[in-house]
Amino acid sequence: MLDLSFSKMALIGVVALIVIGPEKLPKVARTLGTLLGKAQRYVSDVKAEVNRSMDLEELKKMKETMETAARDVEQTVQTTASDFEKDWAETTAGLTSDLPTIEPPPPEYKRPEKNWRLKRGAVPQWYKARSGVRTKALSGAARVARYRPKKSIHSV
Repeated sequence: MLDLSFSKMALIGVVALIVIGPEKLPKVARTLGTLLGKAQRYVSDVKAEVNRSMDLEELKKMKETMETAARDVEQTVQTTASDFEKDWAETTAGLTSDLPTIEPPPPEYKRPEKNWRLKRGAVPQWYKARSGVRTKALSGAARVARYRPKKSIHSV
């Protein structure tokens, strides 16, 4: 950008102090700083836009090369497939008329095996709970604790 040494900066500062005056110098310096910041942001935005446009051009070129490569591959696959179909038709042309057609026999009837235990598993849990059907096994200690007679409050 600009090549300013420390001595040149000091000289500019002294001239600005004499011309502007010590009262207005902080305000002018602040304004100058904001303008310099805006200029730097503008320059960085322009650089970013140029980089984006260059990247976009590179991507467009890459897209075009990929599309042409895909077209070439598709064309070679189609030509190979058509050549294969022609060769296959030539090879099997004499074979199809000589073979007799055989139909497979119909499948035999098999009686369904119904299991009543499987049907019992479809009973809803709320119905099992209400009717008292045991769904889990109790250990011996749990059974003793469950069926232990209740202690009465009056027996002391």
